[in-house]
Amino acid sequence: MTLSNLKCTLLLVVFSFYSADGYYYHFMSECRYSWKDLRDMELIERRIYNKVEYARYNSTLKKFIGYTDHGVYNAEKWNSDPAVMAQMQAEVDRYCKHNNAIYYSNILEKTAEPYIKLRSAKPASSKHPAMLVCSAFDFYPKAIRVTWLRDGEEVTSDVTSTEELSDGDWYYQVHSHLEYTPKSGETISCKVEHASFPQPKVVDWDPSMPESERNKFAIGASGLVLGVIIAAAGLIYYKKKSHGRILVPQS
Repeated sequence: MTLSNLKCTLLLVVFSFYSADGYYYHFMSECRYSWKDLRDMELIERRIYNKVEYARYNSTLKKFIGYTDHGVYNAEKWNSDPAVMAQMQAEVDRYCKHNNAIYYSNILEKTAEPYIKLRSAKPASSKHPAMLVCSAFDFYPKAIRVTWLRDGEEVTSDVTSTEELSDGDWYYQVHSHLEYTPKSGETISCKVEHASFPQPKVVDWDPSMPESERNKFAIGASGLVLGVIIAAAGLIYYKKKSHGRILVPQS
């Protein structure tokens, strides 16, 4: 997975001031990009007074834009000053690219590999007699792609998926459902793509023993083991009791 299809805004700095008459002034600086090499880094700086944005600097346009009479007046003044323009454009490298490199090494490049579970479930409708659920747990970052394969071909119909659900501890989970009609000899797989995987991970469904049958087998095996233990304990107790008896001859 790459970040080429993501839009990131990593830095948001707000400077606020109160004027003597009680009005609130602040400006916000945002660094936006969608490529890891920061080739499309964009600085947006908003100037806001009393909740009204009156001017904005856009590094892609390389100029200020005014939104009120006061903002238009100041934008024209700033745009005509080479020193101001050079300073604002230099902020893209000095502020945005420099700090985003720190974010990458300390946050964005950290990953947690998802734990994948594939199981059967009761179909939500009567359209198909079977349904599989592919779940990915405890992964980071949030971006993930879960798809279904039948004999190696991607399935797009009768598939429903949840959004990435936050666990509240920096980790996420997601669940994808496939309703289908089983066919003899086919292979159904869940494919998961995530930044923590060097290659997509594919998990095949084994229909040889349905989950309910596996549960029955586990319960039966546990009962058998318990029965053997109880029988062995009874035999030992019987032998100990028999060993202590005194046999009386019968006439």
